[in-house]
Amino acid sequence: MSLASASFDVPATDQYAHDWALVDVETSGLVARRDRVLSVAVVTIGPDGEQTAEFSTLLDPGCDPGPVHVHGLTAERLRGAPTFDQVAGRIGAMLQDRVLVAHNAQFDYDFLAHEFARARMWLPVSQRLCTLALNRQVDPPTVDMKLGTLAAHYGVPQQHAHDALDDTRVLAGILRASLRQAAQLDLPLPLVACPPRAESQFTPQPPKTPCAYRNPGRPAPGGPLRQGMKIAITGDTAHARAELVGRAVAAGLNMMASVSRHTSVLVTNEPACDSAKARRALAEGVPVIDEHTFLRLLSDVRAGTAHEATGAPAVTIAPTTPATATAPVAPAPAPAPAPAPAPATTAIPATAPAQVQVTEPESITAPVPEEPVLPSPSPGAAVPVPRQPADSVGSLDKPLTGHRVLVLGGVHADAVAARTRVVELGGSAAINLSASVTDVVLLTRGEKDRRMGRITALELPVHDGQWLTAPAAVGRGTAAVRAQEPRVLPRGGVTDLPVPHGRSAPDWYITASWAPQADCEIDLVAFLLDEDEQVTFDEEFIFYGAPESPAGTVRLLTGGPAEQTIAIDVASLPPATRKVVVAAAIDGVTTFGTVGAIQIGAAAGNSGAPIARATLDAATTERTMLLAEIYRRGPLWRLRTVGQGYDHGLDALARGYGVDIAD
Repeated sequence: MSLASASFDVPATDQYAHDWALVDVETSGLVARRDRVLSVAVVTIGPDGEQTAEFSTLLDPGCDPGPVHVHGLTAERLRGAPTFDQVAGRIGAMLQDRVLVAHNAQFDYDFLAHEFARARMWLPVSQRLCTLALNRQVDPPTVDMKLGTLAAHYGVPQQHAHDALDDTRVLAGILRASLRQAAQLDLPLPLVACPPRAESQFTPQPPKTPCAYRNPGRPAPGGPLRQGMKIAITGDTAHARAELVGRAVAAGLNMMASVSRHTSVLVTNEPACDSAKARRALAEGVPVIDEHTFLRLLSDVRAGTAHEATGAPAVTIAPTTPATATAPVAPAPAPAPAPAPAPATTAIPATAPAQVQVTEPESITAPVPEEPVLPSPSPGAAVPVPRQPADSVGSLDKPLTGHRVLVLGGVHADAVAARTRVVELGGSAAINLSASVTDVVLLTRGEKDRRMGRITALELPVHDGQWLTAPAAVGRGTAAVRAQEPRVLPRGGVTDLPVPHGRSAPDWYITASWAPQADCEIDLVAFLLDEDEQVTFDEEFIFYGAPESPAGTVRLLTGGPAEQTIAIDVASLPPATRKVVVAAAIDGVTTFGTVGAIQIGAAAGNSGAPIARATLDAATTERTMLLAEIYRRGPLWRLRTVGQGYDHGLDALARGYGVDIAD
């Protein structure tokens, strides 16, 4: 099949017409810094939709080709193929001055960036477009967002799955249909800026072995060290710093790069020094010892308590029936941990082979503040969380079940109240116009919204605010219908992350999206926390400057300027990690009250349809917001929506979890 003879028919506006370079790579594995590209295909298309060039080749990776059952590329087939550096120039010329397009574009982009770096060349890409992210905005009624599923939905023929050239041709058809849908909905394209990257700038450091022991706290005066204690060093030392760290790690101590209230000991030969670590140790009352004392104590480190290992789930849960509970919003953080609330009980769904009751305190936890004391959430954030009973499709008390409602206009508090009411009535609150929107509610001046022209053209039902008072059971009209709608969680809602029958736990992708912003940037971050609600070491703070944990188990992915994802390989998290907290922060003076609602969705795999979705928008003056927690509960993992904001910046939030952000 050749695209040269097919009309690409892109929308005729500048927003959707670019020089495109559609790319697909087949690889020996999933880790760009380690694995290699086995085949690559590039198809270039002009703004008028006409194909201008096509290139594909197998590549000799110089290593084992990996999962042959997936891509079919054996070592014999690859023998005699060119190496990547031999074709890098040609590929670079095709990518130059074009928008790179791929399905899960960050994957292809990262692999190409590493291959170009190995060839001592720059990847000449300044922008990329992910068709996966674009279709998450369009939200077609498909069971997932896989390339083959979207191809079937859009009527694009697929001949050879996992063949780089055929996948690229299929991608062209999906791009065509997706652009037409985006234009119909007047959606901005999720273009991602791609600054030049050298391998040394984005290759994660070699994995640090997590400490196997729980932190026992601080030693008694003159007492011994115990395995698991958090130790920091500052200032000049007589022995090489690497030697001290190596000996301490071998003894079972947890060496930290910063000081927090959980630090057990600071080692320094200059107690009066003015380093940041020394100042923090003084403020927190951390014991200070010199190097000689530290070496003496290293010879007799007492046994510690190992982190509890969590085995594979004993119960497999059907993906369509996760247990759901709700939790009250936590009170404002205090300088000391508050007593645990009374436990709530949640039942595992009836589809499980055995009935098991799980008891836990269902309160939202936030980091205990350090320096400065974290402000209380704004009044707008502390709203009651409605209980969410089991689904009752078509019932009188849940007349909006299966509906996705877009609220336009109104002052912030009124819009928040309307979206909260939508969820109470069983519906899902949308933040952007998409193919799944079934209804529109207009509050004050909502008719002035720029999307009203599209809404009218699409003939979507439009209601005033009174409609939400007591709407009768209504049909979905002509809106797209998905076979399995995601479970709608309120703020504070809890759901088990299901484990498919007969398979190990999948990677979970927690995606946050918001309305495009012109005057601020929003950053998604994650913290990997232990039993003490603290990071085990500094590298377990995931943000734009360090987008991957050392072991690669938690990664930050960017799908566009208004969408970011935290990917979590729950099966590979170390026993020390009891919880992953996902948060968002605004760089600058803009607040979440100005940004508006943040939508989060949880999906199994990067192309999976969300199994759960929540809209969090009670913030007003906050600049940081806790969005979700993914935490262990016995053999299971759970998702809890949070939606609690703070007026302080990311640095104060990070300090609460034991991380110092350098200026």
